[in-house]
Amino acid sequence: MKIDSQEFLSCAVWIRNGEAVPLAEIPQYSPIDFRQNCLYLAHSGSRLAALCSFPGFSRTKEAKTILAVFADDAGSKVGLLFSVLGGNNSYPSLSLDLPQAQNFERELFEEHGIIPEGHPWLKPLRRKMDSYPFFRVEGEGIHEVAVGPVHAGIIEPGHFRFQCYGEMIHYLEIQLGYQHRGAESLFLRSSPERRLVIAESIAGDTAVGHALAYCMGIEALSDCDPPFYAHLVRGAALELERLANHTGDLGALCGDAGYLPGASWFGRIRGEFLNMLMELSGNRFGRSLIRPGGVRFGFSSSQIKDFLIRLEKIEQDLKETADLTFNTPTVYSRFEETGILTNETADTLGMVGPAARASGCDRDVRRDHPFGIFRFVQIPAAFVDSGDVMARALLRWLEIQRSLRFLREQLNGLPETALQVEIRSSRSDYAAVSMVEGWRGEIFHLAVTSSKGEIAGYKIVDPSFHNWFGLAAALRGSQISDFPLCNKSFNFSYAGHDL
Repeated sequence: MKIDSQEFLSCAVWIRNGEAVPLAEIPQYSPIDFRQNCLYLAHSGSRLAALCSFPGFSRTKEAKTILAVFADDAGSKVGLLFSVLGGNNSYPSLSLDLPQAQNFERELFEEHGIIPEGHPWLKPLRRKMDSYPFFRVEGEGIHEVAVGPVHAGIIEPGHFRFQCYGEMIHYLEIQLGYQHRGAESLFLRSSPERRLVIAESIAGDTAVGHALAYCMGIEALSDCDPPFYAHLVRGAALELERLANHTGDLGALCGDAGYLPGASWFGRIRGEFLNMLMELSGNRFGRSLIRPGGVRFGFSSSQIKDFLIRLEKIEQDLKETADLTFNTPTVYSRFEETGILTNETADTLGMVGPAARASGCDRDVRRDHPFGIFRFVQIPAAFVDSGDVMARALLRWLEIQRSLRFLREQLNGLPETALQVEIRSSRSDYAAVSMVEGWRGEIFHLAVTSSKGEIAGYKIVDPSFHNWFGLAAALRGSQISDFPLCNKSFNFSYAGHDL
């Protein structure tokens, strides 16, 4: 399809990541034209980053609305457009032509009573019902296996319903929502100090990523920019969080493959990164470090020297452990060609982060929508195209090496300046978009202010919200015994999806 650049630009109002725009500048369409413009943007190469509704967002204040945000990765910008719905609170569904929208539209129906007419699978997303309409495969020899929501160990709750023929999986349906806490509504009735705590709790292993996205939105609304030194500290904490989780995931994959030396060594090294976060922030998961306007703590000169020495030793330990792991035949045979997610499927579903890059999807917020320190310093994006468990493991190892290099380079000669700036009052009737490349992928926050400058609407999209359906797709045609290993190779967040 030929794309007219002027028509493309006029479909939405376009801003950069970490910027705010007056609500009056966001173009409004009828429900039919809204759908057409959304599909036009998608066909032009943009991704659906969010689809949501805010009460009172429309010009008329009483009608329900839908707001779409598209990410133009090639142009490093995001576009916003919205529609005011009629009395029946419905609009033509996007999902049949844009599968990226199916979860968002189920959420709109469940949370706001907005009906996406023609949606192929309008079932509950988070809330439970007495007789949930699971998909069933009928036929001789077909049997059903139900797993969860309560699992062995300490993992989060989620229900997995398999339709199998013998050991082969025909279909997997994933039912989540057991971790739903109402995070977005909590934002609206909480103080600014409380909101930061909520952001850090959206997904406990991504406290730095979500706190950073929240603070970026507040800074955009108040038109403030933290000091350069604060951007450096934030970037270092974000990469430490990525290192800890990627290393821990490699250890968990080794455990699921029965390679206990790798499980032990990677697990021990993960603790080293968590200890660094604790020494920097006072918390092993980086809580309380980032705040609107900057950071609470910086690196001392002695701490920098100590971290550089430790990082060199950790890198050597990681290389030795990775070499042993990836060259062990039993590990190789379990990882290779297990749980293949094709590039076409990952792209169609709008997947993000390592799960997408391991299937060859070329997207990384640090490069495509640079924020903070990544506006000045780049970490090359890593890609693997085989889409199997091996690809997802190798991608983590590649990202570990690049994050280590980034930390060494930034900690050497780190210029200490001010830690933070004072945050001004938020501008009235504005919308701010903030995106962060967390260790699982794109973290998206959208904040909308009222005429009094107060937060009147808040939308959160954790990367797992985009990605969970990819696990179901990867397991089709696989053996059911591969499920634990395949599930761990993605390691999506239940809490992040459920909010």
